[in-house]
Amino acid sequence: MPYRGCIQSIERNVLFAKLSKCSFGVLEIEYLGHIVSGEGVAMDATKAHAVLEWPTPLNIKQLRGFLGLTGHYRRFIKGYAKLAAPLTDLLKKEAFKWTPEAETTFVQLQKVMTSALVLALPNFQLPFILETNSSDTGIGAVSHQNGHPIAFFSKKLAPRVQKKSD
Repeated sequence: MPYRGCIQSIERNVLFAKLSKCSFGVLEIEYLGHIVSGEGVAMDATKAHAVLEWPTPLNIKQLRGFLGLTGHYRRFIKGYAKLAAPLTDLLKKEAFKWTPEAETTFVQLQKVMTSALVLALPNFQLPFILETNSSDTGIGAVSHQNGHPIAFFSKKLAPRVQKKSD
């Protein structure tokens, strides 16, 4: 058995593992909808394909499903909140009306999601750089090391918070 040392270590420390759910010596692994490899963390290609194939939402429920899927991967997209804002505005009570602007945003979001970056894995021995940005309508940040992004953050501010920025 090629990974006998791993199994002996598990047994020696009285740990238990279901071998059918274990992977040893692989170059990449799927974990919670992400692909983790030596290069970093990326979106699962099947999820990116699902975003691309998503039909135009005809109601709020379908739009929530689309935004839920894309929102799960928001840390891969710089300025996600600003990009998705025209769609999130449609979630307000009695606001759902599919317009040409909504269609443009929907297609643009599909395109951006399917070309998402591979995020670097953090190296805790190196310093982190955090760049932040804010405006009247939202806030954003990117964490990176050696010029490689680790995660993006963006959030659209609620109308009552936007009023406080004046």
